Amino acid sequence: MNFSRQALLGVAMMIGGSVVLFAMVQQIGASEQVQTPEPKIIEQQAATGQAANAVQPLTTDIETEQRILAQKQKEREARVAQQEKRTQEFLAEQERAEAEALAKARAENQRYMDNAVEPVGGDANTEVAAQSTIAKPTVKPRVDISNSGLDNQREVTAQAPVTTQAVQNQTQQTDDKAAQLAAQKAQREAAEQEKLAAQKRAERQRAQAEQKEREAEIAAAKAKQEQQLKAERQQAQKEKEEQRRAAEEKAKAAERAPTSPSDYIVKRGDGLIRLARQYNVPVEALAQANNIKPNANLHVGQELKIPSRRQIARLEREAEAAKRRAEAAKTAQQRLAEARREAARGEAKGTFGVQVALADNQAKADEVAKKMRAAGYKVSTSPTSRGVRVIVGPETGKPAALALKDKINADPRTGVNNAWVLYWR
Repeated sequence: MNFSRQALLGVAMMIGGSVVLFAMVQQIGASEQVQTPEPKIIEQQAATGQAANAVQPLTTDIETEQRILAQKQKEREARVAQQEKRTQEFLAEQERAEAEALAKARAENQRYMDNAVEPVGGDANTEVAAQSTIAKPTVKPRVDISNSGLDNQREVTAQAPVTTQAVQNQTQQTDDKAAQLAAQKAQREAAEQEKLAAQKRAERQRAQAEQKEREAEIAAAKAKQEQQLKAERQQAQKEKEEQRRAAEEKAKAAERAPTSPSDYIVKRGDGLIRLARQYNVPVEALAQANNIKPNANLHVGQELKIPSRRQIARLEREAEAAKRRAEAAKTAQQRLAEARREAARGEAKGTFGVQVALADNQAKADEVAKKMRAAGYKVSTSPTSRGVRVIVGPETGKPAALALKDKINADPRTGVNNAWVLYWR
């Protein structure tokens, strides 16, 4: 009866150890399933970040493109390093859990083997040792030694190795489990290393593809930039050549131009271009000398003035000055419009006016004011101790007043070239 209890207790301990070992293996497998997708998520996030940054506009700034490429390479290296670090942490945690499970299983096996050792002592301690340990049963000697007694003794003695064999079987099973766990660990490590190597290869291939694409874009940008520069140089050379030819033609025409002015009566079939070629005079200078447009039609009997060389040079200078004034007036008008918009938004401070003249009396001031109003300006007069001021304005903000001053000085209708800004009073 005591032997049956001991055998049942041993079997229960073996079953319990197996259940604990199986639960720990299942727990390790579950933790691996939870933790394993993390590199994949990281890879998906990296792929998503790379896809979001893949489309970028083409630019001709080569240094900026190279700097962006270097920065992306650093980011990819950082992500790969982070993946390797997390993988190493995961493998270390897994190895620690497996080592703890193996150590616990071996400790339980060792305790089971310690309890299975036969106790040392006399017959009086047999029952106590049987309750606490699983040992070989001890048979008390009998006075009458018969064949049946010897058979019983042999049977009990033969049952003793059974417990030792169970312990050996349990030890073998534990070692097999440990070897199986070690093989599984090696397989997982090999699979993880292969997966990590595949990820590195894929990342390296993506980086190489991106680098090639970026290099192709940079090469295309360089080619486009060089083409644009070449076209600009050709256009500049062409314009320079045209200006040179025009200057040569003008110089030749000036040499052939009349030395003194003369009058001409228009005949049937005459035109400005024909007369300009006939007298070697620029069409613009001929039209300007007669206060007509270059494309004006002539009528028979009309009297024209043929300018001399000096008059042509003077007319060309006046035309060039008028062109510069027109450009300055256009620029001043744009600045004035922008300054007035800023004043409407409340961004300008102060009130200013533009003084265009300081007349000796009110009559002269009124005459100047009339001319300015005819040109479209808002004018007022203000008597002072030094004369009568003629002021255009007011304007809110000094930038608007400065732009108005430049516009008035460049306007040929005003005849003013020395206007200045002052505070409005």
